[in-house]
Amino acid sequence: MLYAFGFERVAVVMGDLYFIDPNPLPGQEGAERGVRLEVRLLKPGELTGSIYSARPIVVDRPIWRVDLLEAVTSPPGSLNRAHHHPAFSEWEPTPRCFVDGLSTHPFDWVATQLSDLDALLDQAGMAATDVGAGDAEALRQAIPEITDALGRLLAGVKEGRLALAPGEEELASARIGWL
Repeated sequence: MLYAFGFERVAVVMGDLYFIDPNPLPGQEGAERGVRLEVRLLKPGELTGSIYSARPIVVDRPIWRVDLLEAVTSPPGSLNRAHHHPAFSEWEPTPRCFVDGLSTHPFDWVATQLSDLDALLDQAGMAATDVGAGDAEALRQAIPEITDALGRLLAGVKEGRLALAPGEEELASARIGWL
């Protein structure tokens, strides 16, 4: 499942994720499940037909990411592998950054991060001029809707409806989800 919240030049996208890294970090072996949320740049495309035609929308390069993940072998809802990536090099994230409070209070932690777009941009090595003038305020106003959608996704993962393995076969590598 994919959710997208678009503003002037910034979008928040999130979806469920099932993941197996064939080259895991020590202590991160085995399948993971959960929800990935990204702040990304947003671009309107050019109309390809009449003034009434659908407009292409590009959810472009990432600014910041949080992965609310847990080991598949852990109790549902543990979020024991929750982390964030404060920056990207092009499309590649910086290493996982584990922080206090993310696993235990994910909604508060995510809301605090999203409430300060300037800080997220600064961590990513970007300037406020890289986004729209009203993006920070629009994002702050949408935080209740964003955390509500995040809660629905996490509940679906915990209930075993989302972030599912693709089948019965043994996998060495997998990435199932929109993000």
